[in-house]
Amino acid sequence: MGRKSIKDIRKQEIIKVFYKVSRKIGYANTSIAKVAKVMNINPSLIIHYFASKEDLKDALIDYLLERYLLIFKIDHEKDYGLAELHEIIDRLFSKKWNRLFDDSLFYGFYAESFRDKKIRQKYVTILDSLRSTLTIVLTKLNERQLLQLADPSHTADLIFIFLDGAYFYLSLIDDKTIAEKRLNQYKEEIYDLLRLTR
Repeated sequence: MGRKSIKDIRKQEIIKVFYKVSRKIGYANTSIAKVAKVMNINPSLIIHYFASKEDLKDALIDYLLERYLLIFKIDHEKDYGLAELHEIIDRLFSKKWNRLFDDSLFYGFYAESFRDKKIRQKYVTILDSLRSTLTIVLTKLNERQLLQLADPSHTADLIFIFLDGAYFYLSLIDDKTIAEKRLNQYKEEIYDLLRLTR
């Protein structure tokens, strides 16, 4: 694997600061000038790498979606057992998810996907990838008769439908104790769906 070029490193730095500023003051209030000020550089340097705020937004969405994937790293070659499946479910229904990316930005761009086909395709690609990966794990467990699922692909889809709804709802709840309690209840529902015990 080759080393990253200075250009790639610089672009990543800009995207990360753009993310931090957008997270703090909102995407609509963030400008190239404000990002440059935080970085203590001339705005023209950012424009050298990103011709417009729109280009920077595209890179930011990619960055957010890449972070979204971090919670769900799976080795396609590995023979997963029930212990690993429990670990996957625990990762999916955990607070780590919230620490990886900002809900307001994630759902703000998600809302834009209804008007912007390019953004929509980015979200569809990532979400389909997650479903596909979980389907592979559930199928392998089914083949080893560790699970008895009629349709692993449908089950994986149901888990992500449940997960998407749960996280959107929980992102609106300020009381952390209630959010944690509900998250654990949702996790139990998934164990029931998979006919597993904790």
